[in-house]
Amino acid sequence: MTVFLNGKFLPLSEAHISPLDRGFLFGDGVYEVIPVYAGKLFRGNQHLDRLQNSLNGIRLTNPHSKQEWTGILEELIARQPHDNLSIYLQVTRGADNKRDHSFPGNDIQPTVFIMANELKTAPVATTQDGVCAITQPDDRWEHCDIKAITLLANILLRQQATDQGCAETILIRDGIVIEGAASNVFVVTGKLIKTPNKGHQMLTGITRDLVLEIAASQNIETVECDIAVDELLGADEVWISSSTKEVLPVTSIDGKQIGDGTPGPVWQELISYYADYKKRLVAGEIS
Repeated sequence: MTVFLNGKFLPLSEAHISPLDRGFLFGDGVYEVIPVYAGKLFRGNQHLDRLQNSLNGIRLTNPHSKQEWTGILEELIARQPHDNLSIYLQVTRGADNKRDHSFPGNDIQPTVFIMANELKTAPVATTQDGVCAITQPDDRWEHCDIKAITLLANILLRQQATDQGCAETILIRDGIVIEGAASNVFVVTGKLIKTPNKGHQMLTGITRDLVLEIAASQNIETVECDIAVDELLGADEVWISSSTKEVLPVTSIDGKQIGDGTPGPVWQELISYYADYKKRLVAGEIS
């Protein structure tokens, strides 16, 4: 596997960082995950805009312009053996000569690491039958809109779902749905699609925003609003979305069947539009 580290393309086995890197010591950094279909970045500008927002949130100067990032990503894509990829991009505050909570001086350069793995589509059974999820109280910090590499709370919450054979943990705060441990959440009542409001307590997903954009283009009504737990459990349909999951139907939550227990008609309609969007991207009709 060829990766990118601090200005160089090199084999993963030759990529090394200092043990004093602040990403290693403190989780002091941010990241992005960008899908690639047929060698083309999926919503690349939007992902790089969110990267900039995360860097602003931790007061770290962006080491590259958007044009430079795009060039690096395109070259890395060209060096991979697969056409469909999941790109992981991480920027940390770099390595000082000591461990100190305070920011290092301006002479310390950020560490930039990018790798690409093959992106595989969800198994047929997943889309035919849907997935199960659980709910848990959201005990994370108050700045979840920053896509920070400090993900221990998310990992522990997600593992609770994995332990129960489920795909995701849906996080609840003060009786209100926030997001998944690694996804955004949608509920459907009739043909109305609802998703939680943007705010500091959730990470606004690129796929989430695309779902709303596609729905609007097809005159499907959507609302961004608070969603109570009872509304989640009583919905006709529930979906989770992310860059690598795309949009998955949830047919069971906490052991309770959602709707009729199968992927619903609104999801079936939306996912067909989503697939068409991907086809147009691959064909070069959109960027």
